Amino acid sequence: MTKKELRQIYKQKRLDISSKEKLKLDDLLLLQLQTFNFEGVRAVLTYWPMVNMAEPNTQLFSGYLRHFVPELQLAYPVSNFADNTMKAILIDEDTVYTTNSFGVTEPKEGNPIEPIELDLVFVPNLICDKNGFRVGYGKGFYDKYLSQCSEHVTLIGFNYFAPVEIITDKDDFDIPLNYCITPDDVFEF
Repeated sequence: MTKKELRQIYKQKRLDISSKEKLKLDDLLLLQLQTFNFEGVRAVLTYWPMVNMAEPNTQLFSGYLRHFVPELQLAYPVSNFADNTMKAILIDEDTVYTTNSFGVTEPKEGNPIEPIELDLVFVPNLICDKNGFRVGYGKGFYDKYLSQCSEHVTLIGFNYFAPVEIITDKDDFDIPLNYCITPDDVFEF
């Protein structure tokens, strides 16, 4: 299937999950995340889940990492919609957030961290295929950003659904995930 077809199907499939079921699925995703070894991880880029898109609760996952890795530097993306780019901004307990016109919650201000400094990135995705290529929201923010990261960065996507066989219209600039965590399994690519 194409990205457009998959985007339409999996947006709806996520929205069809009840609130009660979503809480259970997020807990199962966290249990899968807890099987990872985070030794050496010091800087993580995560993202604020968009409630209107029924995204997995990344707050739960980054909260676990903060507890598990006390010196962790946590960053959130700030998007530039004029050129479809983003930068990572470090956050702390005093960070003030704002929600942009696209419904994405971002730090209002803060210190940037360079892509090359990141050890781990939580990458949003509607679905991925068995090669780790993902379907996002179609603007290419993450692929542009991830192309600037170290070759050693670990890219993790969270999904309520197992990967599909193949995305038929992947682009040359698409960057695959290293792992997709689902409630039932961890897929390594």
